[in-house]
Amino acid sequence: MKQIYNLAILAFIIAGCTSQDKDQTWQLSETIALEGVNPIGIAASDNGIWLSDGDHNRVVLIDDNGKTLKVIDSLDRPMHIATEGNEIIIPQYGNDEVIRFRESAKTVITTKDSLDAPAGVDVRGNEIAIADFYNNKIHYSSNGTDWMTFGKEGKADGDFYYPTDVQITENEIWVADAYNNRVQSFTKNGTHIRTVGVDQDLNAATGIFVTENEIFVTDFENNRIVVFDMAGRFKQEIKDGISKPTDVLVRENKLYVTNYKGSNLTAYTLKEALDVIPEEEHDHDDHEH
Repeated sequence: MKQIYNLAILAFIIAGCTSQDKDQTWQLSETIALEGVNPIGIAASDNGIWLSDGDHNRVVLIDDNGKTLKVIDSLDRPMHIATEGNEIIIPQYGNDEVIRFRESAKTVITTKDSLDAPAGVDVRGNEIAIADFYNNKIHYSSNGTDWMTFGKEGKADGDFYYPTDVQITENEIWVADAYNNRVQSFTKNGTHIRTVGVDQDLNAATGIFVTENEIFVTDFENNRIVVFDMAGRFKQEIKDGISKPTDVLVRENKLYVTNYKGSNLTAYTLKEALDVIPEEEHDHDDHEH
């Protein structure tokens, strides 16, 4: 009797764990049309979502319905942008500058070495990192004043072939190594940690976003987002609604993708994966009907 009771308890625990640990996948929830905007970069703010519109040399702030709330123009090919508080930080691919906008004030960010087509930027408190496209380098500062660089052109771990996006997390710096078709992560002194995506046939890994438990990569030429866990293992391919994706953002439990060709944003929410009915049950249902 005691053995039966223990087995019952074990079964109850397993059932409880199974119900709590069901796989979840990102599924398309809406498409947000963008009037006259060909989005490249995306960043969140308290007032909405900022998008870089490189074709029109501007960045725009939109609401959740895609309505334009604010425009900063007269830029030179803005790319993968970042926000921090009330500031927006804009890398200008065309004139080799990275600028900070706070209300109407503009400040040029000065690094130790000159930039050649900065394609991506990220900030985290006082930290800032810049993806230097043609120099195949990452510039990083822990305080906004003192700079170090790492990387060079190449195919080996730690090398780059036109990096386009960068993100700072608590302990790492993540880089979209676009034309090496992969993502790499580094310590904050530039030591290589891991390489992600080499087994997924990526074709131009242009944008990234890293949460506490997932890595999102835009696969530009293959019209998809590829999702990995933090160890770099493949989790999901997202293709619904995607057309030449350039960047990705997770905001308020939604995943947003900038579709350069579609001139829109697609939004995704997490849903439980559909349960697969065992083959025996299929057969049983067939006999019943």
